[in-house]
Amino acid sequence: MEAEEGTNLKPRIRKNIFRVLKTTIKAVIIGVIYVLLLQVLAPASVMIPGLQEIVATFVIVYVVLMVVGDLTSGTIFQHFFNGAKSLFVIGYLIFSLNSGILDYTFGNVNLIIDVRLFLIVAMLLGLLGLAKSILQAINYVNEKVELTSV
Repeated sequence: MEAEEGTNLKPRIRKNIFRVLKTTIKAVIIGVIYVLLLQVLAPASVMIPGLQEIVATFVIVYVVLMVVGDLTSGTIFQHFFNGAKSLFVIGYLIFSLNSGILDYTFGNVNLIIDVRLFLIVAMLLGLLGLAKSILQAINYVNEKVELTSV
């Protein structure tokens, strides 16, 4: 009995180490992209107050949901966290873009930017991600039921 537990333990440890390593690499890549994005957005952050905070908050929450989703891969929770990530993207875009109408005042000039088309496309992509997560969760539960009934 102990020999079986020892042989089952090694693949589990390897799988978990690989999962953590993969998650760490993803988080580092997103961190590098975030730093590069901050440098590109630095001139715009002078004109748009709070832009860096908006981007930083988004990246932090997105990375946390991504890391938790990756660490729970192979379970039903992975699909819940992927769905939460999709809903977060939709909600945060609506919140940060003021429902698609951006209004800025520079001295005597009032600038109004309509980004509703971008917002609609981004929301549809978020809904597509949510639908994918729901279908993957249904498939996961279906596979678990088939394995236990056979």
